[in-house]
Amino acid sequence: METVHELIPFAREMLSQKPSRKMVKLYVLGSLLAFFGVVIGLVETVCSPFTSEGRLEEEEEKKPASTQEQMLAQKQEDLVLEKGKEAGQPGDPAARVLRAH
Repeated sequence: METVHELIPFAREMLSQKPSRKMVKLYVLGSLLAFFGVVIGLVETVCSPFTSEGRLEEEEEKKPASTQEQMLAQKQEDLVLEKGKEAGQPGDPAARVLRAH
C-alpha cells in the first residue's frame, strides 16, 4: 500500500511539469504491465493449491507402475545372480576370477 500512496503525489508532480505525450504513454504502458504482472501473480497464487493437488494425484498414479518396474528389475537381478552361482562351480575359471576380486 505504500507504493499507492507514493503514486498519487508522483502523478500530481508529473501533471504539474506537463510532460511530453511520449513520456505519459511510456509511464502508462509501464503501469499497465506492472498491474497485469500483479494480477497474474495473484491468480497464480490462488490457483497453485489446486494445480499441486493434481500433480500429487498424478505422482500417486505413477508410483504403483514404478514399483512394478522395480520388482521386475529385482527379479532379473536375482536370475542373473542365480545363473552366476550355477556357473561358479569350483573348477570353473569364471569362479576363480570372481574370487580374486
